Amino acid sequence: MTVTHTAPTLPARVAEAACVSDAFTLADGQVLDSYFDEYRLAADPRLLHDVADAMAALVPEDAEVLAGIELGGVPLVIALSAATGLPAAFLRRSPKRYGSQQQIEGASVTGRQVVLVDDVVRSGGQLLAMTRILRVAGAPVTDALCVLERPLGGRLLLDEHGVTLHQLLTEADLPTREGAAS
Repeated sequence: MTVTHTAPTLPARVAEAACVSDAFTLADGQVLDSYFDEYRLAADPRLLHDVADAMAALVPEDAEVLAGIELGGVPLVIALSAATGLPAAFLRRSPKRYGSQQQIEGASVTGRQVVLVDDVVRSGGQLLAMTRILRVAGAPVTDALCVLERPLGGRLLLDEHGVTLHQLLTEADLPTREGAAS
């Protein structure tokens, strides 16, 4: 089991709170019959706290900034920042069209070792896109964290681009029940 550093009930609590049996359409148009609802996890303050505490053990020692990807990674990175004491940055998929017009908000990332934080990793495309944005901004990115990894090629894609994925849970860690994660 992947979650040796956390309470044995955490996978069951995550599954109960965030694994939903219902139709879910991915960005590529693929429709799943169940999914992982990171907003349900984030809406439970005790669970969010416990997940962040467990994920803190996965943060590499050389990390200087934690960067959460909109929108699912934002509550996670805030909780993880509080658990580790590391500053947080927030990544938009595209630059804001008004106000600051920034794509990277929060802590400065330039020249600092940044660790990406997201809820679920499937194909890895989202994390790779954010890695590229951070690298262009001058931030070395060699690690990413997620709550749940699905075996859909994300780890391999990230590895090919010099990013090591650290997951709190895999699908195999979640108790079998209706509502398997997506």
